[in-house]
Amino acid sequence: MNKQEFLSRLKEELIGLPEDDIAERLDFYAEMIDERIDDGLSEDEAISDIGPIEKVVSEIIAEIPFTRLIKEKIKPKRRIRTWEIILLVLGFPVWFPLLISAAALVFSLFVVLWALVISLWAVDISFAVASLGSALGGILLIIHGERQQGFILLGSGLILAGLAIMLFFASKAATAGGWKLTKKIILGIKTLFIGKEKI
Repeated sequence: MNKQEFLSRLKEELIGLPEDDIAERLDFYAEMIDERIDDGLSEDEAISDIGPIEKVVSEIIAEIPFTRLIKEKIKPKRRIRTWEIILLVLGFPVWFPLLISAAALVFSLFVVLWALVISLWAVDISFAVASLGSALGGILLIIHGERQQGFILLGSGLILAGLAIMLFFASKAATAGGWKLTKKIILGIKTLFIGKEKI
């Protein structure tokens, strides 16, 4: 794929975004390709070094804030006809509750996802604190001569510390997965909003 083909495909994939953003991104990638060619790469190598168009489009859409997309979508491309206004008003009892329901569903999914992640961290912290308390309590019992109970408490503290360490890594992975899923959902919503079927 040469530079012109890459830029024309990129422009085609970005249709639906604000015109200023499309022009800015096309200029940016044209300059990037030119710089890489100046550094000694061939045109094909420079383009393949940038990556697949789908990935580039995903990154561009992810960078553009919702406010810009909303302004672009709301801006009338043509004058709204009277019959369209009447249909919007008559259909309001149907489309508005559906819109609110969809927004509530997405919001509740976010809440559930992050509530699970926060719960994992809370359990991990409680295990860590309980392991410290058990270890200190066990040591104090051993010092005061109650060795059997002290060693049991000390062993419980070590088990809790092991569980806290394992749960730390699980919580860290859940947080990273939650961020990735959140980014994908936001990208999907933006893509639906601009009218693209797929990225």
